[in-house]
Amino acid sequence: MRSRPVLVYDGDCGFCTTAARFAERRVRPRCDVVPWQFADLGALGVTRERAAYEVLWVTPVGAVDGGARAVAKALVSAGGTWALLGRTLLLPGVRWIARRVYRFVATHRHRLPGGTPACAVPRGGR
Repeated sequence: MRSRPVLVYDGDCGFCTTAARFAERRVRPRCDVVPWQFADLGALGVTRERAAYEVLWVTPVGAVDGGARAVAKALVSAGGTWALLGRTLLLPGVRWIARRVYRFVATHRHRLPGGTPACAVPRGGR
């Protein structure tokens, strides 16, 4: 069993890679940050399709959260002001908005700074 959570992101996406590096440098979540292309997805209990569709937070016991909830969990793990932001994203009314904002960003990540056509989210989701 792993001792730390894992934040899994799309390493082929420039926008996602930039966001992951920012998180590692500035947010400092208490987890391993790994592109899905180099992760043992089977051991993490996730499919390639899901990993390509959304960022994932995988706990040491194998619970998986995706999308905005994964971002919130990473923020909470960082502590301090980041944790406050993460907990706020998990509140019922805010959670609804966070999911939609996350999906909008994920759907359009190929158009965002650092994004390329390779960043486009696969159609059909998970």
